Amino acid sequence: MLEFRTQGFNGYAVKYSPFFDSRIAVASAANFGLVGNGRLYILALTATGIVAEKWFDTQDSLYDLAWSESHENQCVVATGDGSIKLFDISLDQFPVQSWQEHKREVFAVHWNLVAKDTFCSSSWDGTIKIWSPNRTDSVLTLPTHSCTYSASFSPHSPSILSSVSSDSHLRLFDLRTPSSASNHLTASIPLHTPPNNIKSPNLPLQHHTIPPSEALTHDWNKYRPQLLAAAGVDRLIRVFDIRNPGQGPVAVLPGHEYAVRKVAWSPHLSDVLLSASYDMTCRVWTDGSALGVDGEQQRQQQQQQQRLSEVQTGGGGDPLAFGGGRELGKMGRHTEFVMGVDWCLFGAEGWCASVGWDERLLVWDVRTVMGQ
Repeated sequence: MLEFRTQGFNGYAVKYSPFFDSRIAVASAANFGLVGNGRLYILALTATGIVAEKWFDTQDSLYDLAWSESHENQCVVATGDGSIKLFDISLDQFPVQSWQEHKREVFAVHWNLVAKDTFCSSSWDGTIKIWSPNRTDSVLTLPTHSCTYSASFSPHSPSILSSVSSDSHLRLFDLRTPSSASNHLTASIPLHTPPNNIKSPNLPLQHHTIPPSEALTHDWNKYRPQLLAAAGVDRLIRVFDIRNPGQGPVAVLPGHEYAVRKVAWSPHLSDVLLSASYDMTCRVWTDGSALGVDGEQQRQQQQQQQRLSEVQTGGGGDPLAFGGGRELGKMGRHTEFVMGVDWCLFGAEGWCASVGWDERLLVWDVRTVMGQ
């Protein structure tokens, strides 16, 4: 496990470069992001450890970042003053572009992985904006009418993007649809809906009705274009199939003790995802799909029978666990909230990076924590 100290700055987001396997960027903020400056670190993985190639200071906190998919030296950051800044790491000190349209903190930025010429941002002002690095104003604004913590383009389509918000909803937008009436909105999925398969008359009413809670993060599956994972304040990670949004989640993964701050699907395995939480841990999960259809159905039936038995007998079982998924391992080396995780796209599968409020970046191999 490699470590780098972001002295005086608390980590909020980490991203591996899509061009270089040894370059990592970290977005951070002084004073836990409540007040003060931000800093963008550009770090290099070397034979002697992690070294800082360069850093850029900003007047306000940095909450997220995204590497450009078309320019190897550029990355965009989300700031607490509502601005979005584009840095070229081959230059010094100042951003090459800055946009100021959001009215409140920008909490997420994400580059279009297919078209590669646009990126999106989401803000506490209840909007998502789409930008082009070559324009001085936004291309499009999509209202969500709710504090939007996360927004991202689908890795399978240049025209589809999604978001999760404080109103406990996952929204899907298709830019190919007419903008009239619904502003490209094609689906709004309540995250707190229980899976249809566990709606049993034998369960008490409280297990059918799950209260809404703020959704903080979500991510698209890199191999199955219909699947997204979302998580937030209620500590559960849910996997949704957008082909049938009304059915509720196809998998529910309980285990974190506090809010889940970040989820990221593996770029190498279709069933594996990584999460970061306020409980100071990173956890590795499988959604159960690698078992195959027959194996997954059998496991779902066994889990459902076990949950019914535990709830009916007062055994304290969690009736929300569903779908055959399970926790594969846990990394607990952070000593404060873990705010960001990212997978390395290159080399052996399993390497990842995590940052937290303990002013530390950790680079580690998930295979070393399997079974812990």
